[in-house]
Amino acid sequence: MQEKKIVKIKKEIGGKTLTLEAGRVARRSDGAVLVQYEETIVLVTVVISSTTQEERDFIPLVVDYRERAYAAGKIPGGFFKREGRPSDGEILASRLIDRSIRPLLPKELRNEVQIIATVLSASESSQPPTLAIIGASGALSISGFPYIQPIGAVRVSMLKGEFTINPTDSQLKESELDLVVAGTKEGIIMVEGEAREVEGEVILKAFQEAHSCIKEIIQVQEKFISQAETEKKEFPLYKIEEKIKKEIEEYAKDKIESIEGDWTKERKDSYLDKIHEEVLTQFLPAYPDKERDFLIILEELKKEKMRQLIIGETKRWDARGLDEIRPISCEVGILPRVHGSGLFARGGTQSLVVATLGTSADEQRINGLQREEISKRFMFHYNFPPFSTGETRFLRGPGRREIGHGFLAERALLPILPPEGSFPYTIRLVSDILESNGSSSMASVCAGSLCLMDAGVPISEPIAGIGIGLIKEGDKTVILTDIQGLEDRLGDMDFKVAGTRTGITALQLDIKISGVSLEVLKGALEKAKRARNFILEEMEKTIKSPRDQLSQYAPHIAILSIPQDKIGNIIGPGGKVIKGIIKETGAEVEIDDIESKVSISSLDRESTKKAVDMIKQIIQEPKVGEVYLGKVKKVTDFGAFVEILPGREGLVHVSELSDRFVKNVSDVIKVGDEISVRLIDIDELGRLNLSKKKV
Repeated sequence: MQEKKIVKIKKEIGGKTLTLEAGRVARRSDGAVLVQYEETIVLVTVVISSTTQEERDFIPLVVDYRERAYAAGKIPGGFFKREGRPSDGEILASRLIDRSIRPLLPKELRNEVQIIATVLSASESSQPPTLAIIGASGALSISGFPYIQPIGAVRVSMLKGEFTINPTDSQLKESELDLVVAGTKEGIIMVEGEAREVEGEVILKAFQEAHSCIKEIIQVQEKFISQAETEKKEFPLYKIEEKIKKEIEEYAKDKIESIEGDWTKERKDSYLDKIHEEVLTQFLPAYPDKERDFLIILEELKKEKMRQLIIGETKRWDARGLDEIRPISCEVGILPRVHGSGLFARGGTQSLVVATLGTSADEQRINGLQREEISKRFMFHYNFPPFSTGETRFLRGPGRREIGHGFLAERALLPILPPEGSFPYTIRLVSDILESNGSSSMASVCAGSLCLMDAGVPISEPIAGIGIGLIKEGDKTVILTDIQGLEDRLGDMDFKVAGTRTGITALQLDIKISGVSLEVLKGALEKAKRARNFILEEMEKTIKSPRDQLSQYAPHIAILSIPQDKIGNIIGPGGKVIKGIIKETGAEVEIDDIESKVSISSLDRESTKKAVDMIKQIIQEPKVGEVYLGKVKKVTDFGAFVEILPGREGLVHVSELSDRFVKNVSDVIKVGDEISVRLIDIDELGRLNLSKKKV
């Protein structure tokens, strides 16, 4: 194997040193880059197949991001003690890379491109996914692939109005904003992030800070690429035969051009279906194996017409105005046995979200590269069944898209949830998409907000979300509110924005062109705000605020703070006391000895109350002068021992049993009797002296 030249470039970015290196490892790949930022190192490799897959009608790009447990000095949990299937975090990172790289590849590419990012070393102060995006750009650029331009990526946080580039984990915990931004020199191409009800102007400033830094990273890459030994390779792009293209266009173009902007979507689609059938009838006998090419040509003509109507006539495919939102309907409480439900529809998109409330035992434990295990008390799971788009396919587990959409909705709703101290429940929301034609993730956010209120979760404010699109032709740019599936597929931008009336809580941006300016993003954020407020008004016609009570089927939870030295009393020898409480009441009792808290839960309110009372008795300190109802545990010649509190016994001396003389204690009291006694003294050894006659 021919030795490769080792290239290494360093540059300070965000106050820390970014290093790009190639030529030392993974030399059999087409391109391999080690990206280092402080003590975090990510290896990104690219391999491009030499054969084409012409039967495909999409870019065969595969991205995998994997974290090695050794990177953080950890051994994986589980029986096998090795890394298994990718975690949700790894899948989300893979999506970030894919969404950053895919817009830059030509849509006619049919050579399979595989990008693998492997985290080799991870500190708690550097986020590897952003480094993986930079590494993917660098590895593609030095692979000889001719169709790529360098991109950069950074993470941006904000605390008290001050932006931080590539913040530490501790800074992110306190941050009001957390964005991952990727872009070219010309503009931004991908955004993913969350915020604590931040105004659009602040988001724009964050974009500006990020893009300024991205341009610095691209300069580093350009220097790095110029020093690497790169030989451009040829990867032929898929082309339709000119003869076929010309014949189809001559037959169908004028027909498609005759479509009127005022026609309904149904009429337009029906008309195109008829043209499609005519094309097959006319040309399939002459070109029996070229049906896929016919579809590509017709789709391109449809795209041209759709964009022409929007740019020239400001008429959308479904005849809506540019800022017109499709009809909205909202329902709550439609499922009687669940803890909360919300059904939200916007045009041809419909989401059913169902809430389930659980205890701390239902929290999700995540063991990643962090030093300590993380617990999640809020989960949002998104399902996309095939019937939602009128299709048939095998039902399998959630794919990357489902995980990504669920995470976006989870981020959007998280800022409005009550703190655990005032609402000690684990919350799981599940969105089942029943119909889909545009921004089902934002419909899930709206339905999720309705569902939380129906469940009685005391959220701070309702939340809504909207998808914003873009059509750019030359110098003309048109921003679209509430895009449907066609405008997403054939348009230039999919910008999802969710938030309250106060501000933005989550956003996701995907661009299909080489970048979008801050001016365009400003206009998109303004339109998103107006649309958000309109949707919130529609939602409030159904439910304005959380219900006063939880569902009768939800668990009843109580949290008690207890002294650290009382934990042993509650547990008892061999767990005897806590097992007794659980058996007698039927409630679940969980002890957090780190936080010194006890969680009591049951489906029956009385069971919870009974368990709380029993635990309060255990941790209660005896007070001199108080009267207690106790149980006789032992009888002796000199008196009786009575348990006045769980685990706390005192002596009733024979002289304190009665006003009259007692010759034999057993004549007046027996083991198991319940008697009222007064605590008259606690001696220096902590022994309790009780009196029956002073009650």
